[in-house]
Amino acid sequence: MRDVYSSGGFIKRGRGKNRFDTDDLMFEKRVHTETEWDLSDDSDGLPEGDRWSTWDSAAPLERGPLPHPSWVVTDLGAVDTELGILKTGKEGDVFLIRRSVPGTERSTLMAAKRYRSSEHKMFHRDAGYTEGRQVAESRMQRAVANKSEFGRKVIAGQWAMSEFNALKTCHQWGLPVPYPVQISDTEILMEFIGEPDGTAAPRLANARPEGAELVSVWEQLVEALVTLAQRGYAHGDLSPYNLLVHHGRLVIIDLPQIVDVVVNPQGAEFLARDARNVGTWFTSRGLTGGSVTPDDLPELLRREAGR
Repeated sequence: MRDVYSSGGFIKRGRGKNRFDTDDLMFEKRVHTETEWDLSDDSDGLPEGDRWSTWDSAAPLERGPLPHPSWVVTDLGAVDTELGILKTGKEGDVFLIRRSVPGTERSTLMAAKRYRSSEHKMFHRDAGYTEGRQVAESRMQRAVANKSEFGRKVIAGQWAMSEFNALKTCHQWGLPVPYPVQISDTEILMEFIGEPDGTAAPRLANARPEGAELVSVWEQLVEALVTLAQRGYAHGDLSPYNLLVHHGRLVIIDLPQIVDVVVNPQGAEFLARDARNVGTWFTSRGLTGGSVTPDDLPELLRREAGR
């Protein structure tokens, strides 16, 4: 039996049955509107920034795991300011956000991942990743199968909630992922990995570590993947482009497609593919040393996952 995370907290259960995607799904479409703030009353008007902090509107399960890190700004008078875009992708975009308390030095940088609404093209390769997932209501199951407008909203909500829950659980397991601050509709606010001036940490493919640092990053990655496999999961889309390196520390990002390798009939292949994708890159960079070789990693992960 192992401790796994569900919407109600940690529970005891058998191997490989923990799911990230059976919590309440969100189907609200993001609506972008211009808001005119009434500044005639200083107690109600937005003092600065682009919006009031959304922290207070988030339910407990829509916030990151306790204890919240000291850098998380929870003040009711905080405001959010959008500073620019960090990354664009097929499923959504990532923005740099500053949450601060006007008139004080309380301030933090966060990454805001915003999944696109149902007007945009469907998330790529969703069928393989979602195979074996459960959708709570038969209406939702039919909508997802038919790819109707409502079904597309269901799928968008699944991806956002799946990633948020994956981040929460992986963080509690001690895996190197950004701390998830909160989720609101299809926006996930999470720890910004980078410098205080807003410079984002480079992806592994761009960082190009060498020598001892390359071995250190590889060892961190092997440890993380083994821990994930022992819990019955694979990243599902691992590559040097969704791994960050910040001052020698490895951080795993982009987790919406995390795969339950016990439930998913393709689970063993997802484990092996993740291992091959990163192993090939490290080999090409001249990796020598380490407790596990890139060639041995696929079989190691399958063994640790019981596959």
